[in-house]
Amino acid sequence: MKKKLLAGAGIALLALMAASIGGGMYLIDYALRPDRPERSVREAIAETCKDYPAITTWADSLQRHKALKDTFVTAPDGTALHAFYAYAARPTGNTALVIHGYGNRATDMLHIGYMYNHSLGYNILMPDLRHAGQSGGEAIQMGWLDRLDVMQWIGAAPALFGDSLRMAVHGISMGGATTMMVSGEDLPGYVRCFIDDCGYTSVWDEFSKELKTQFGLPPFPLLHTASWLCGMKYGWNFREASALKQVAKCTKPMLFIHGADDDYVPTWMVYPLYEAKPQPKELWIVPDTEHAEAYRNRPEEYTRRTKEFVGKYIR
Repeated sequence: MKKKLLAGAGIALLALMAASIGGGMYLIDYALRPDRPERSVREAIAETCKDYPAITTWADSLQRHKALKDTFVTAPDGTALHAFYAYAARPTGNTALVIHGYGNRATDMLHIGYMYNHSLGYNILMPDLRHAGQSGGEAIQMGWLDRLDVMQWIGAAPALFGDSLRMAVHGISMGGATTMMVSGEDLPGYVRCFIDDCGYTSVWDEFSKELKTQFGLPPFPLLHTASWLCGMKYGWNFREASALKQVAKCTKPMLFIHGADDDYVPTWMVYPLYEAKPQPKELWIVPDTEHAEAYRNRPEEYTRRTKEFVGKYIR
């Protein structure tokens, strides 16, 4: 009887392990390898213009004059990485590197590109992160390994915009988390400041929240297993992918923006991020605003606050 009980317990444990591994594999494929919509650049730009009609004339002019240009770099692992860039109407070293969110691509950030290029007179550089747009990569990296790619784009920027470069890095959602993850690294002096719009504290925290919201499940054991499998497959795990730890190392200025009604990247996340970041820093909680809707809801105020913030450090 005792042997049967032990055998039964062993079989149950193996079944639980198999289910956890199977569920973990499903989770990382579900989260990190979503379908990539087949859209041409022109179609993608048109979709963004529908969401932000005020940018249409500017976007049409860029395309008509072939002013929205393509550039590529090759990552150390051989992955081809793509970005769009455009020069300011008047020559300047003032440049914004603009980073898109989860499931998006560079063209989805054209409203922020418009703000910098049209309204503030900046050059813009807008990368497609891995597994997005025209960049390669077999999976989304949730900002963590993307930070290394963004650092490569930062290094490539002087060849595009000249030696008088002065740069702000601005990201939304996963792009905001990427911005914060980049901010903790050793960067060139021409990177002057950062803007995080609704980025998460860590991949672990965001996936824990989504696991509960979408599937009604606690983190244990599925998230632990998925994190381990991600480390095995992609070389990083959910806990190490921490914007919170990175901003604590950032000494350059950062503006945090978050919608007061955000429940996708919950508003509470911005407060520990803000507290962890050394001075100088600023915080804007946007009233009556859900996830990644701050510019849409308050374009004039968003532009004014951005101009005032970057203007302190980029002259």
